[in-house]
Amino acid sequence: MAQQDSILQGKYPAKAHCAKVASYLQSKANASANAAIYLEGQKTILIEDNDEPRPFRQRRPFFYLSGCSLPDCHLVYEFSTATLTLFIPDLNPDSVIWSGLPLLPAEALKKYDIDACLTNSALASHIESLTKNDPTETQTYVLRPPPDTLHFQPSPDDKHLRPAIDECRVTKDPYELALLRHANAISTAAHTAVLRAIPKARNEQDLEATFIATCISAGAKHQAYHGIFGSGENAATLHYQHNDQPLSDRKNILVDAGAEWECYCSDVTRTLPLTDGKFDAESRAIYTLVLRMQNAVFALLKADVEWESLHLRAHEVAVEGLLDLGILKGGTVEELVKSR
Repeated sequence: MAQQDSILQGKYPAKAHCAKVASYLQSKANASANAAIYLEGQKTILIEDNDEPRPFRQRRPFFYLSGCSLPDCHLVYEFSTATLTLFIPDLNPDSVIWSGLPLLPAEALKKYDIDACLTNSALASHIESLTKNDPTETQTYVLRPPPDTLHFQPSPDDKHLRPAIDECRVTKDPYELALLRHANAISTAAHTAVLRAIPKARNEQDLEATFIATCISAGAKHQAYHGIFGSGENAATLHYQHNDQPLSDRKNILVDAGAEWECYCSDVTRTLPLTDGKFDAESRAIYTLVLRMQNAVFALLKADVEWESLHLRAHEVAVEGLLDLGILKGGTVEELVKSR
């Protein structure tokens, strides 16, 4: 835990991620040494018929290459100099009156792993400067068509950057692992709080509120996904969304919820007893079987193991256990797994 906290005291390694993606593009897409990457972050979007913005979530590729979770930003990474420039919104005096001072360029330079920070008013001229020497050698890679106010020469390549970023994000560096562990630590505390809240809870929404409040109090203001708090038969709906049913006369509740920390997500599912903190015999049999499935998969985890093989092993253990319980009938483990 101490090592994790120490790692997170440093900056998110945006430049290392940019270099990783650039190397991939050079090896897989024959990108030149003078190429560049341009990305636009998520924009501020107002709620319809309202003057408030929608809850903001940064585009994942943008965060991966910048570490910046501010809205309305842009970035440019130049291969030849390994220079990462972040562009942030210009200071708006009217906005300051209502919302206070935003992050300023000098502050952004200290906060993020970048080489320069300019405001958005300088973006167009910066893009034009990329091609001033030899336009034919300066291919710019983008994820989506850029704003009409930006002029690239030649036209930007929107085919190769997505697979490059996706592939590079598969393997995590120590900083990313620390972020994931931190998100999971918060989720662990939230799941534990839910377990402790069950005796006084009357409705699924009581437990959802406990989970979210615990995450927010730990600094995680975003959930990784819409949590599932399904009691009784509601737990059988894979993506149950209502989370508003009474808990009376129900044996168990399934909690599938996880905190998000700096765009890195946890995903934890647990089934908890609602009666006196204990499963009845039927529930315990299924719980024990699922635990066996989990342990069987954990035992196989290592580098280069494909997800499908783990999924298949979980099915095998499940079918074997359900046959033993008399829930499945009409074939051997091999026959039933094959017919799944």
